[in-house]
Amino acid sequence: MHVLTASGIRPPTTSADLSGSFVPALVAATAFLGRTWHLLRSRERHTFGRTNLIYWSSQGLMLAAAAVQLVRAGLIGREDKGSPSSILAATATAVAWTLAVVLNHFEHQFEIRSSIAIQAYYFFAVIGAAISTRTLNVLSTAPTTIAQQWEELHYVYLAFICLGFIVECWPRGRTQVQQKSGASPYEKANLFSLFWFHYIQDLITTGYRRSLTPQDIYDVMPKRIKTQYCHDHLSQKWNRYLAKCREKNSEPNLTWLVMSAYGSQWVPIIAFKLGASGLLFMAPLLMDELLAFIQSYATEDPKPASLGIILSFGLFFSTLGVSLLESQYVQLSENTGLEARTALISMVYRKALRLSPSARQTQTLGEINNHMSVDAEQWSEAIPLVPLVLSIPFEICLALYMLYLQLGWAALAGLATIVLIAPIQGRIAKFFTKAKETKMEAMDNRIRLINEVLAGIKIVKLYGWESSFRKRIAEYRGQEIRVLYRLGVGFSFMVIIFSSLTLLMALSSFSIYGSIGGSGGNGGEINAQTIFVSVSLFGLLNRPIALLAHVTSELMSVIVATKRIQRFLMAEEVDDTDIERTTGLLESVDSDEKRHYSNVVMDVRDGIFAWEKEGPEVETEKQRKTREKKEMKKRKEDIKQAKAEGKPVPELPVPAEKNYGPTLKNINISVERASLTTIVGRVGQGKTSFLNALIGEMYKRQGTVQVKGTIAYVPQQAWIINATLKDNILFGKDYDQEQYDRIVFASGLEPDLKMLPAGDQTEIGERGINLSGGQKQRVSLARAAYQDADIYLLDDPLSAVDAHVDQHLWQNLIGPNGMLKDKTRLLVTHGIHHLSEVDQIVMIKDGEISETGRYQELMEAKKAFYQLIEDYSVKASNKTTENQVEIKPATETKDTNQISPSVDALNEKEQKETTTSVAKEDDDKGNLVDEEMVLSGALQWQVYKSYAKAASYKKVFLAFSLFAVIQACQIGTNTWLQNWVNVANVTTHGVAYYMGVYTVLVVCYMFLSFCAAFTIMASGGVRASERLHENLLNNVLRLPMSFFDTTPVGRIINRFSSDIYTIDEHVTWGIHDFLFCGFSLIGTIIVIAVSTPVFLVMIPPVAGICIYVQRYYMASSRAFKRIQSVTKSPMYQHFSETLSGVSTIRAMRINQRFIEENATKSDLTANAYFVWSVGNRWLASRLEGLGAFLILAASLFAVLSRDTVSPSLVGMSLSYALNITRDIMWVVRIFCHLQNELVSVERVREYSKKNQEAPNFTDVKLPENWPNHGEVRFKNYSTRYRQGMDLVLNNVSFEIQPGEKVGIVGRTGAGKSSLTLALFRIIEAANSHWARASHNSADSDADPKTVAKLAELEKVEVEEDGGSIEIDGIDISTLGLEQLRQQLAIIPQDPTLFVGTVRENLDPFIEASDDEIWEALERAHLKEYLASMPGGLSYEVTQNGENFSVGQRSLICLARALLRKTKILVLDEATAAVDVETDELIQKTIRKEFKDRTILTIAHRIKTVMDSDKILVLEKGRVEEFEAPSELLKREESLFYKLAKQAGEIA
Repeated sequence: MHVLTASGIRPPTTSADLSGSFVPALVAATAFLGRTWHLLRSRERHTFGRTNLIYWSSQGLMLAAAAVQLVRAGLIGREDKGSPSSILAATATAVAWTLAVVLNHFEHQFEIRSSIAIQAYYFFAVIGAAISTRTLNVLSTAPTTIAQQWEELHYVYLAFICLGFIVECWPRGRTQVQQKSGASPYEKANLFSLFWFHYIQDLITTGYRRSLTPQDIYDVMPKRIKTQYCHDHLSQKWNRYLAKCREKNSEPNLTWLVMSAYGSQWVPIIAFKLGASGLLFMAPLLMDELLAFIQSYATEDPKPASLGIILSFGLFFSTLGVSLLESQYVQLSENTGLEARTALISMVYRKALRLSPSARQTQTLGEINNHMSVDAEQWSEAIPLVPLVLSIPFEICLALYMLYLQLGWAALAGLATIVLIAPIQGRIAKFFTKAKETKMEAMDNRIRLINEVLAGIKIVKLYGWESSFRKRIAEYRGQEIRVLYRLGVGFSFMVIIFSSLTLLMALSSFSIYGSIGGSGGNGGEINAQTIFVSVSLFGLLNRPIALLAHVTSELMSVIVATKRIQRFLMAEEVDDTDIERTTGLLESVDSDEKRHYSNVVMDVRDGIFAWEKEGPEVETEKQRKTREKKEMKKRKEDIKQAKAEGKPVPELPVPAEKNYGPTLKNINISVERASLTTIVGRVGQGKTSFLNALIGEMYKRQGTVQVKGTIAYVPQQAWIINATLKDNILFGKDYDQEQYDRIVFASGLEPDLKMLPAGDQTEIGERGINLSGGQKQRVSLARAAYQDADIYLLDDPLSAVDAHVDQHLWQNLIGPNGMLKDKTRLLVTHGIHHLSEVDQIVMIKDGEISETGRYQELMEAKKAFYQLIEDYSVKASNKTTENQVEIKPATETKDTNQISPSVDALNEKEQKETTTSVAKEDDDKGNLVDEEMVLSGALQWQVYKSYAKAASYKKVFLAFSLFAVIQACQIGTNTWLQNWVNVANVTTHGVAYYMGVYTVLVVCYMFLSFCAAFTIMASGGVRASERLHENLLNNVLRLPMSFFDTTPVGRIINRFSSDIYTIDEHVTWGIHDFLFCGFSLIGTIIVIAVSTPVFLVMIPPVAGICIYVQRYYMASSRAFKRIQSVTKSPMYQHFSETLSGVSTIRAMRINQRFIEENATKSDLTANAYFVWSVGNRWLASRLEGLGAFLILAASLFAVLSRDTVSPSLVGMSLSYALNITRDIMWVVRIFCHLQNELVSVERVREYSKKNQEAPNFTDVKLPENWPNHGEVRFKNYSTRYRQGMDLVLNNVSFEIQPGEKVGIVGRTGAGKSSLTLALFRIIEAANSHWARASHNSADSDADPKTVAKLAELEKVEVEEDGGSIEIDGIDISTLGLEQLRQQLAIIPQDPTLFVGTVRENLDPFIEASDDEIWEALERAHLKEYLASMPGGLSYEVTQNGENFSVGQRSLICLARALLRKTKILVLDEATAAVDVETDELIQKTIRKEFKDRTILTIAHRIKTVMDSDKILVLEKGRVEEFEAPSELLKREESLFYKLAKQAGEIA
């Protein structure tokens, strides 16, 4: 009698009842209880209601199933021979379904999708019931009443659970619950959608029909991958772990922490991976049985055909199972990797906001960018490989055990081969670790330098320094290339070892087995079953062993990357306790040392502050040895490179010692509420440092700093973000119309808003590129005013504005009657004309407060301040005249160093177009920087061609040829084994003969594998990387300025960092794997076709399906990858902006807002990566399903042809068929992956093909020492910033005689800066050849609408002739740009320094001697200061020149001009950032040193040009006046007279 189980029939034994029914029910019940507890404890109920039809149907069917099980338990109890275990099993199943009802109730309250736990139980219950149905039919007994009832109840139960399963799987996308939820497709997907990745199907279909946009893939990823969750999860664990390590005084290990932080997530990942690995070995076992089945037809007792069919389907389902489990393992691990990546990026960003002054000097922007773009990215690729550390040994052990069953102890020879290889593996791992560290260090330096060059590209072009910086960048790139080559050679050896290892194992095992592997020490039996099952097992061994190379490489990479991130995360942070912030009253100390509470809001007592710690960090012995080893290695590389270039061996550099002395000392000051305090002093005395000390940006070595209230900070160099002007002012605060309007007026921005094309909605470019220096400072002031802070720290904001604007700001904003009169203000200033109106004056000298008090008190003291006023007050007297009038649109001459197409365009009242927006519509005219658009469609063949050309066509052909021969050797080894099997019983040759030939084939295979890997990884790949980067760098440095004005630096850096890294590291691997798998697939198809010709029938449909799936998928996959690349750029750009303004952010304590902005941008990138990875899994699961069908077809063909084919052919065919699923999957996947990686080549190529500006050199022969006179002549000159835009200079004609000093003045937008830029050919003459040739109209980054409108404008014929500019009779348009620019000199308003030595900043081409440089520094009044610095001319300039004051940077720029000794000098308000005393010294230097030179001075202050020989007055791009100032001032109707009167220069 057979009683009921949970599925329907009880087998004869009690144990079966417990294992077959009770245990699954118990597991399910436990899972249901755990899930219910988790929902009630950790989750929140949603408010979307429930879908009643689904809910009640599901509840009813589960209750019915439970009721049926209870009835069945009762029937078993009524049976005389009823088993208690069967009753228990049925009852447990009923309880499980009852608990499922309870769980389902809560799932509908907490979740919006069907319960995964219930759906899984339904699945296994249906399978169990189906199996029991067959058992019931096979084992049916004589019918009885109870038996019939059992059978009827079984079918009722089966019907209930089948219907319940359908209800549970029913799509819910159109239900009200899911539509209201707004959840991501991932969070809506049920169990089967998750397993088959069907939740991304709509996206794949959409991408096939049309081009995808970033909006299409918005918010697909699960919430746990979002930045906030990821950061909180990992950061908390890191902080706790770090605290424990400090307690134990042990070295922290971030790699280990990241691994352990996701402990619970590893359980399903490892379970899926080990399950897939175990199931993988079902195929050889089933193949063994199938071959035995085929061989039985050569005997008198053949096995039934049904057995062959069952075995064939067994192969099919085992392969399909591997596919499902493998896909889940990969996706879950990639999700975990993405979490780690997102968390690390966020941790790096937050850490960057907290770096100490010393740490900020050592951690450059390039390094931090690499931590985000390269190091953190490693985790998303490495975590899927971590489970392989367990699965590879597991698979190897399984394979060796199964080989032992086939070959006996001869299989141990294969194990011995693995053991012998292990030491090589260790050495390779060590080599890779060191090489990766070296490469990343060089990459940090390269990206840092590129970032600096791009940020200061205007200066680089004006000085003609492109070739110098190109050479410096190329040196760092050369270091990368040399390491990359060594890595390529290492990879080649690694490939030969691991790709050939299974062949070596087979060689050793078969040799021993054929010789002495049989019984009694005789040779083993050579037959198809033994040989080809073993070959199949060796093939399975090849998989984990071949992965060793890749796993080793990637894990070494991620360890190196994580060490770099760890060093950054452990860098020193600012100490928030240095500043005592309070909301109460502060204690003050009077002259009698009596403490009392006063109206003091800022108090510093006995303060000693420094930019460095008190001394160098203590270096351990290990650190010292490591440093010395690195220095020695670098020294050897420098010597080797110098010899290779034929240069003298460089001198051993003397390390410059840092100055650890304090910058500020004996600081004692109190500042009262609502007071106005000015800080004055000479350049480099510590004024800016004083403000930095107050906001906690310096080390406080001694004393106390107390601050009451909030702070608003205006830095000396205005920090502007890439946003609208309005957003720059609001800066995250709520919009208050009345307050906003008052601040805009008080900041003097009203005239600008009227002239800007879209008013305050005009987009401001990166670093405020389309604003003048004065505009940027006023925006910065307006931003600070809008913050409504208690204390305002203003670092010399008045130096960048004109005199009348200075007066307006003083009256309406800063001064005693301004908007901020009720606020506490500390103003650093170099001007002395407002000092009589302030409440307190602080004079700083040599880092100490030398004097403090009111104006009258200091004058009566008759010390240094008195002397300063006495010497220079006369020169400034006119500045405080009756000029107290409202600022007007046409008065400020703020046209400064603007070089963008939108510069004068934005300032010109009648010109309403910006660089990238030429249409007049209100919606478009304010845009400057367009969003980076995503390319669509297939990769063009030009992309493949450009990579092949960079790698060399010969090497590409050689690689293809080598892989073809390699596959021939691979087939030859198996063919030779097949031949041995066929003749084993009749051959006269011994084992040595067959193994000898086999050995020759193996050795050939190994040698050719090395050659192929070397050709791709070390030869062609490295050459391609080098050429592509070289082309990109050369072209980017030669692009016109209009490109940089409209393209964020982050977008360009993305090409140089992320895309170049992909080309270096991933493209070569993709090509190698594609060729290997592609030729392997071709070989497999050939072997199967020869052995079982009927299989050829399957080739056309399979090929068709593969091609269709590939095309169907690739349209979306490419879009996913392109979107992923595009979403990175805004994140990098935001990161760069943050680091540039970190002092402002910290001072205003708005870190959190920027953290949230970074999180938003990081989420977009993570979401794009998630969609791309899920797309890969979608493809893999379908291709592997197709491969499973191919295996089914091959095995069924073998079964159907069992009477006509030999077992050896079937063995060989099935051996290859078992691999064909992997080959097809990998060929298509690798090709898709390779196409995705080649998107980086496409993006690099895009910037490498943009139109360049004019060449650096031409064949025009110049007179010796040209220009030797300095005559400048403009002839009917006209220019525009870009094709299709209005003219900014129109028919300008004038002549400057040699040695004349000419002041250039004019109203806002008159074209003053345009004139200077034209002289340096930053912009070209209108309608000239190079104006057209350098125009980049079709940019994939640009908005298509803008491109279309621009194209229409370009069709308009331009009739005007652009005219010419001549210097000493030579038309400058005939010269090369470097030829021209290096013969001119300019001192810009914004002084820019680059990381490197002072010497490199002054003389990058190493043309001047040390004596000449010191002489120039002496004339620039900087020699004494630099001589006191450690290293002198070798003193290192930190990032952005932050270890020099802005005034000192201006003096360095003056020294540059003195060194150049050209006949023509352009001054762009060069002394705005220096004090009046230094200004006077510089003016004397200019008059003396440049007395015989032609000087053009752009005047922002009329007084600067009052002593000029001539004044050039421009108006709306035309020459209005050009005479001596004395003549112009005689005519009251002259424009110069009006401007001078407005500026207070005329009484």
